[in-house]
Amino acid sequence: MTERRTDDLHEADHSDETKARRTAEQVATAEEHVRGILAFLGEDPSREGLLDTPARVVRAYAEHFSGYAQDPAEYLAKTFEEVEGYDELVLVSDIELFSHCEHHMVPFVGKAHVAYIPNGRVVGLSKVARVVDVFAKRLQVQEKLTKQISDAIQSHLQPQGVAVILQCQHFCMCYRGVKKPGSWTTTSKLHGIFLNDAAARMELFTLIGLKRQIGGQGV
Repeated sequence: MTERRTDDLHEADHSDETKARRTAEQVATAEEHVRGILAFLGEDPSREGLLDTPARVVRAYAEHFSGYAQDPAEYLAKTFEEVEGYDELVLVSDIELFSHCEHHMVPFVGKAHVAYIPNGRVVGLSKVARVVDVFAKRLQVQEKLTKQISDAIQSHLQPQGVAVILQCQHFCMCYRGVKKPGSWTTTSKLHGIFLNDAAARMELFTLIGLKRQIGGQGV
C-alpha cells in the first residue's frame, strides 16, 4: 500500500508568500523606469491605455521573479524515512518550466525531468517541482538553472545520485536574432550514481522516454 504524504495532500500555496517586501518608494521608482521604457519605445505613457501599465508590469515582474525571495531548503527540509528501504530511482518528469533569460529578459519555457536515488529518505514529490520553480523564477541561463536544481537536491538530500534534464525553447532565439522557433535546448547535470554508472543513466533515459497515460489517454 502506497504511503500518503500529508505534506503533498495539505500543503499551503506559497505563491502569496514568496513576494519580496518592497517599499512604496521602491515600487514608485520601478514604475517610473517602466514609463521611461515606454517613452523610449516611442509611446506616450500618459495615454489612457498605458496609464496603469507601469503598475501592472511591476506586479508581473514581482510574480515572474518571486524565486529571489525563496529558499529551496524550505521545501527540502522535511523528508520521509518510512519507505521500507526503497533505494531505487524516483523520477518526476515533464515538470512545466517558465523562466526568463538574463541576457534579454525574455521568456524561455519547457520541461524539467528530475530524478534521484534515495539514500534512506525521500522528499514529497511536489517539493521537487517547487525547487524547480524557486530557481526558474529568477533571471537565468538554462545551464546555470540546471546545475542549481541538481546541486540543491544533492546538497540537502544527500542521495546516491541526482539527475536533472531540462528541455526548453528560448524566445530570445525563436522570435529575435536568428529567429529559429523550432529549436530546443537540452541541458543535463548529473551527480553520483547517474554520473558513474552507465546502467543507471540508461534506466533514467528510458523512463523519461516512456509514453505516459491515464485511462488510455496517451501523453
